[in-house]
Amino acid sequence: MATRPSVSGGTRAELVFGVGYLVVTLLSFPHPVFGTVIDLGIAASWLSPAFLLLSTSDRSPGSAALRGLGLGLVAHAGVLHWAYVVTVHYGNAHPLLGVLAPFGMALYPALFTAAFAASAAWLVSRGAGSLFVLAALWVALDHGRSWFLGGFPWATIGYAQHLNRWLLGIVTVTGVYGLSFAVALGGATLARIARERRLSREAALALGVVIGLHLLGPWMRAAEPGPDAPSLRIAAVQGNVDQRELWSPARFERTLDEYEQGTRAAGARGARIAVWPESAVAAAVEYEYEVQQRIEALARETRSVLVFGSVGTAVHAEGGIAYQDSAFAVDANGEWIGRYDKTHLVPFGEYVPLRWLIGRIATALATGISSRDILPGERPASVTLRLEDPVMSGLESAPPSGLRIPPVSSVRVGIPICYELLFPDLVRRFVRDGAGVLLAITNDAWYGRTGAPYQFLAMTALRSAETGLWTVRAANTGVSAAIDASGRVRERTRIFEPALLVADVPLRAAGSPPTFYVRFGDLFAEACWGAVAVAFGWGFRRGRRAGTRSQQLGGE
Repeated sequence: MATRPSVSGGTRAELVFGVGYLVVTLLSFPHPVFGTVIDLGIAASWLSPAFLLLSTSDRSPGSAALRGLGLGLVAHAGVLHWAYVVTVHYGNAHPLLGVLAPFGMALYPALFTAAFAASAAWLVSRGAGSLFVLAALWVALDHGRSWFLGGFPWATIGYAQHLNRWLLGIVTVTGVYGLSFAVALGGATLARIARERRLSREAALALGVVIGLHLLGPWMRAAEPGPDAPSLRIAAVQGNVDQRELWSPARFERTLDEYEQGTRAAGARGARIAVWPESAVAAAVEYEYEVQQRIEALARETRSVLVFGSVGTAVHAEGGIAYQDSAFAVDANGEWIGRYDKTHLVPFGEYVPLRWLIGRIATALATGISSRDILPGERPASVTLRLEDPVMSGLESAPPSGLRIPPVSSVRVGIPICYELLFPDLVRRFVRDGAGVLLAITNDAWYGRTGAPYQFLAMTALRSAETGLWTVRAANTGVSAAIDASGRVRERTRIFEPALLVADVPLRAAGSPPTFYVRFGDLFAEACWGAVAVAFGWGFRRGRRAGTRSQQLGGE
């Protein structure tokens, strides 16, 4: 078997590197500190894989797995600190449960950290752990976090590079997993250099690939529509409703009034689409006739299309009414023209996984909609919005400053709802279904003044960069934002204050080619799975050969 040079210091060095991994992983994602958002991921994240490898890869696979599990648990609990706010401040749980909640959520990604540490140690011991194989292994496990047991890909390392304008362009081909690959490759290379105290040929090649990806990124970035491309003025209305009051009947009237005022202000500024957040209308709107009338009247008054989150209903397969987390659309004539039902639900928030097994001891936190599991939609599907005729609305003769009237009478939009924005393969399906812009609606009030709203915004920005579409994000308490086709946040609101964001949003022209990622999905991540399988196969084969040779030498 191949021998591995070791960083001097043994266990003491491993402890130092382990602590380093905890610190840099926490710093890889945005957090508010004394009113300022600290976002150091563009630099810190490169050290996360390096420190993890230096802390674990000299151990046996079993020992590396245990250390990786512990490090991953603590590191991700730090990133997921906002779970305390969710469970205690808004879930009314005991503070002790709130302290345990971040660790409970962190256990899922920690299992993947353990799998990486164990697999890396085994591959290196078999001489199959090249830098490129280790990077592919990291990507494969990041991809696994997006679907295994429903998935929970929060704090995937690739998101730490959301501000890296050079590298970001590669996601049009690879999705966020290309960023994970670059960071893992760079980190593994740093670990190899530190371990061997020299720049080997493989390390030099790996550094060259990382640099090359940075040079390719700007060239691969989705092209912005030209100056003559059609655009729409779209508004995000941020109501700032406290989560404790969101489902309160006493607050309902004031909430609706605030959204009406924000929409009128948007209409006065020329907005043709006004977007309200998830659960902005905290009722089963299909059964609220007076609320329907008010919304229809508001659309006619402002001559704009209204897109808003509310409670949808459907007939349950077992009988009775089932509730859904839905988005509705009403055109400028007051007609209800579209509805999208959230397809990927929040585990323990909107449904209880394995209810047959743990249903008696676990209940959903989001009891505002329903005391039982919410019904998911069938599939991600775009919605066609009929736009007001610019001649009839008077906009053609006197458009608001900067407004370009699109030569089309309708636009197809994707309306990903909250948790769905964590899943790149899901969001790309809106684009494959014809969406020319993304209208993301969410309720981040659950998270309080923690790092979660800013971490969530970074993930949303990646969805724009991957699909090459602009996103208008309407969040109940912020951050609401306008994000361009390359993933850059053009405008944003402050959290926990009422706000109105209005942006001129270029549309993807009908028939224009979608990005490679939209067309082919997670092909890059799947290729990484294939590379890892080959490496494991080679490692097993080499292990058998070494065992056979030892037996032969022993027989002699």
